[in-house]
Amino acid sequence: MVKAANSRGTAPGTPPRTRILIVGGGYVGMYTALRLQRKLRADEAEVTVLTPDPYMTYQPFLPEAAAGSISPRHVVVPLRRILGRCRIVIGEAHRIDHAKRTVTVTTLATEDEGTGPVEIAYDELVLAPGSISRTLPVPGLADYAIGFKTVEEAIGLRNHVIEQMDIASSTRDHAIRDAALTFVFVGGGYAGVEALAELEDMARYAARYYHNIKPGDMKWVLVEASDRILPEVGPEMGVYTVRELRRRNIDVRLETRLDSCENRVAVLSDGARFPTRTVVWTAGVKPHPVLAASDLPTNDHGRLDCTAFLTVEGTEHAFAAGDAAAVPDITAPEGAEGPARTCAPNAQHAVRQAKVLADNLIASLRGEVLTEYAHRYAGSVASLGLHKGVAHIYGRKIKGYPAWFMHRAYHLSRVPTFNRKMRVLAEWTLSGLFKREIVSLGSLEHPRAEFELAAGGHPKAPPPHSAPNPPQDSPG
Repeated sequence: MVKAANSRGTAPGTPPRTRILIVGGGYVGMYTALRLQRKLRADEAEVTVLTPDPYMTYQPFLPEAAAGSISPRHVVVPLRRILGRCRIVIGEAHRIDHAKRTVTVTTLATEDEGTGPVEIAYDELVLAPGSISRTLPVPGLADYAIGFKTVEEAIGLRNHVIEQMDIASSTRDHAIRDAALTFVFVGGGYAGVEALAELEDMARYAARYYHNIKPGDMKWVLVEASDRILPEVGPEMGVYTVRELRRRNIDVRLETRLDSCENRVAVLSDGARFPTRTVVWTAGVKPHPVLAASDLPTNDHGRLDCTAFLTVEGTEHAFAAGDAAAVPDITAPEGAEGPARTCAPNAQHAVRQAKVLADNLIASLRGEVLTEYAHRYAGSVASLGLHKGVAHIYGRKIKGYPAWFMHRAYHLSRVPTFNRKMRVLAEWTLSGLFKREIVSLGSLEHPRAEFELAAGGHPKAPPPHSAPNPPQDSPG
């Protein structure tokens, strides 16, 4: 292991700048860094952002990217462009030794260098690594399933769905056709419901261009272990969503689990069996594993114990927010216990926490008073496909086209940078004027296959599920 070079760039006799390290480039990481670079003086601190990807993904737009309503380039924000005064390090954090103020990191060059992981030293730490897919030991899951947490997974799933329609259209084997046209989604939260609804909408539209596939030939199944879906929008809107999905011939199975998906057969706890080539796993998330490889305190669920000031409990010079942090919800009603006592791990809290975190970090550096984070949850909006949605905002329940419109308006206002807002708005406008794109570019996942064949080699076979990487216990 070697230590990363740490040049503070100060003249002799000049006090060194405070080294701020932000672990994670998602909502919290990006917004915190953006606010710090705006409010800190150049001679006051140097900010480093450690992230596995050079961009921030605006995850609420992943379902629309999968459906082809938004270009995948426009659901991500390039960090180097907007964080011009920060140092961006593309790499994975594997261990945090806060006692020594170091983070052990592997970068894209680590393997080529052959020197092993590097250590990045810091004075102030901001932990915002986010979460990863929470998988269960379901037989066949790692071999055949795909997650829905990254833009790569969203576009890969879109290509996969269209590819299955192509397979079904060209095969003479009824078993292969039925399996290709069966799509099983596990998890009834935002990711699962919105992904299924948008893709079903897209596939239904695409079927008009296949001479031997009708919308009724496709089988869409939503599997949820609890007794309702979309708990964020409330029980009444959850019931409406189930009714709306079933009206579209989507098989919604509540209080049901996926027991196995071996050999391309989805076996459910209620005894149902679905031969399928598509299993999408969206059954929850868990904190990033780097938290377990640190000397910082965590709760029973693996999230960092935090104060309302967004500092790590009982620890100096460490701040945290977002999915990885258990932040007390001081707006919760008296008597609330368990998860109700902490802020929900969602984008609404993450963006607002980032602002308070950055201000508190600056206040800490300047010896000023810190501010508690307090935000009463405003509500939720969810898309159920083109012109369909549900919303529960400030106690008001909205459904159908108005909810869908509010979903788009809200997320357009929240997507970072004016550049991205205008690009997304332009794409929505064009998609309203012209027909949907139904092209599959699955070959992008294997760009060297054609050349390898031309050069006399043998292209590497795609994985058995013909889809991107399955969810596993590693950063997405």
